[in-house]
Amino acid sequence: MGVTASVPLVIEMLQKIYVYKWTDLDMNQGKIIEYIDQGKFICTLCLNDKINRLHLLTTSNREVNLSPKRAILISNTIIDTLKPREELLEKLKRTEETRSSLKAQIDVKELWELVRDEEESFDHKYLAQLVFGHTITDDHLSALMRALFEDHLHFKMKDGRFLPNSEEKVEQILMQKEEEALKEEWLKQGSVWLKDIQQGKKPEDPPFKDDIINLVVQLALYGNEEPDFKYGKELLSMVGISDIQESRNLLIKLGAWEEDENLDLLRLGIETSFTEKQLHEAVLLAEKKCDFQGLEDLRDLPTFTIDGPLTRDFDDAVSLEIDGDTLHLGIHIADIGTAILPDSILDREAKNRASSIYMPCRQIPMIPPNLSQDTLCLKQGCNRQAISLLTRFDKSGNLLDYRFVPSVIKVQQHLTYEEVNEILDKVDLPDTPGQLKVEGLSGLLKEMYQISQHLQQKRINQDALNLSLPELQIQFNENSTLSLELADQDTPSRIIISEFMILYNWLAARFCRDNQIPVLFRTQAEPSERLSIGKAGYLYYVFTQRRKLSRLQIDTTPNPHSGLGLDVYIHATSPIRRYLDLVDQRQIRAFLTGIAPVCDEKILGEIRITVETILKNIEILRRRRLRYWILKFLSQNKGKRFKAQVLDELKTKYRIVVNDLLLVAEIKRQDGIILTPGEEILVEVKSADPWDDLLKFSYKESFV
Repeated sequence: MGVTASVPLVIEMLQKIYVYKWTDLDMNQGKIIEYIDQGKFICTLCLNDKINRLHLLTTSNREVNLSPKRAILISNTIIDTLKPREELLEKLKRTEETRSSLKAQIDVKELWELVRDEEESFDHKYLAQLVFGHTITDDHLSALMRALFEDHLHFKMKDGRFLPNSEEKVEQILMQKEEEALKEEWLKQGSVWLKDIQQGKKPEDPPFKDDIINLVVQLALYGNEEPDFKYGKELLSMVGISDIQESRNLLIKLGAWEEDENLDLLRLGIETSFTEKQLHEAVLLAEKKCDFQGLEDLRDLPTFTIDGPLTRDFDDAVSLEIDGDTLHLGIHIADIGTAILPDSILDREAKNRASSIYMPCRQIPMIPPNLSQDTLCLKQGCNRQAISLLTRFDKSGNLLDYRFVPSVIKVQQHLTYEEVNEILDKVDLPDTPGQLKVEGLSGLLKEMYQISQHLQQKRINQDALNLSLPELQIQFNENSTLSLELADQDTPSRIIISEFMILYNWLAARFCRDNQIPVLFRTQAEPSERLSIGKAGYLYYVFTQRRKLSRLQIDTTPNPHSGLGLDVYIHATSPIRRYLDLVDQRQIRAFLTGIAPVCDEKILGEIRITVETILKNIEILRRRRLRYWILKFLSQNKGKRFKAQVLDELKTKYRIVVNDLLLVAEIKRQDGIILTPGEEILVEVKSADPWDDLLKFSYKESFV
């Protein structure tokens, strides 16, 4: 224990020097006894000595009771306590003055320099003799103890003896003191600055601005778990803030946080930007000329993408040619691995990110945007390298054969899901120069839709589980209010892309299994129970069946994927957005080009362990962020009523799902009202706080 220990601990150590002797209780009356109170030595005269307490007289003519265990120093000389009070007080004051005067004569540093090289500990009497000579009194001993107690620097206690600190330790303690003094100073300046900000003033920034803001940020994120919580709480207290939660509003006023700052993004430490070195590498890759030699030229195929209206990182495209009764379907995935090499600076960063992150009003790419949204993506009108799956289907939708090839393609048109649905609904759309004519495109899309329907039905016949739900889309209005809308995922355009990507991943998994290419397979065991859609309807079925599903596994061993109804499965269709897709794509390309696999099973296992942990955090981030916006929407709609279904009956509450929000919540039981799982009810928003993830619904009525 060092000399920088807290005052109570130092007192405890000092007490080891004078161990109170219970056998000598009757001898303490009339002795000068010192104890420490509020960091100061208190000099007293013992008026009475009882078994469990000492009755003492202080220099200020106060009488106090003290536990014998708190006594630090007990004199050897005895004063007659029957003398007049004035005489006793005078004696006490002279003793105090003498001891204080003697303490002032002690140079603790000089004493330390005298004994520091002897590498041994010393008792207090020996040190007092070094300072004052061989003849020492109680006053000399007290003076020494006071000096060492106030110093807290050059000596430490060990087994009731004093041990000199090393020079390094002294320097360390001095640095700590300087840091504490500096922290006290910036607490003072910071509190004045923050108080002015609170009052709407525009004060000059203090030199410790960044440190102050960082402390407030850490408080807002971690509360009393923050290591500097003590200083942070003191800072806010000096500003006049007692509730730590108010630190969020303070950060918004400071401009350090937005009103809807993503706290989980900060807590998880997810990188939102790229370093200069990474961006420089991305520029060099973007400027590098592509070599299409040895690639199958597929640029004449009628190729297009189907994505959302805001998509910029196109990593998949489709094509179709009709030859009599044979349909030549192509699925083309951007070949990213040819540019981003294993263990390169951008590959390591992609691995650390694991995936692009898509959230309402924010996207965080896995690969720098100049590559993911331009040079490496399947941009319209540009020659791009791809790993293409070329298949042949008959008119009945039966797969005749397939092959994977490294290719060069050219996307002729970017289509949105809505545009494809409109074309299939025979809505008249104008032709655009340089793009596929709508009339010809309509025929291709109809054939694609028929193929996708056949593929979907085949999987369902193989016990695939269709648990698709609409996607909750969040709209940000000009007046700072939110609106929520459910977007159907079972539209023709989405079924086309969904089934074609599943087809690519399934055939890629078979290709790797049959050719013994090491990849990361995705498997899922049978659910613990298969449910059927009952009277409660599809929504209730999906939420209850999902809880029966087995956990998805990623492994180098091929096994069935029960949820998709397939014998094997991998992910290789989004190498721009998902790192494990990029890893699997490299493995496939290596085989196609006749070179050794980039990774063996051991390396793949190590990659999986690293990336899976990150992916779990990203999933938590996405889920919580979506919940945040839903709760904010509900906070703006207090009193509004929503349809819901009961999922579970618990001891004191019910778990429900709010239909239009796909939100799982809870409501308290009400006396006299019994609800059953699957029952449709009406609930009302009582309160919602997105910051603290608080939500309260109340039951209103049931639907018969």
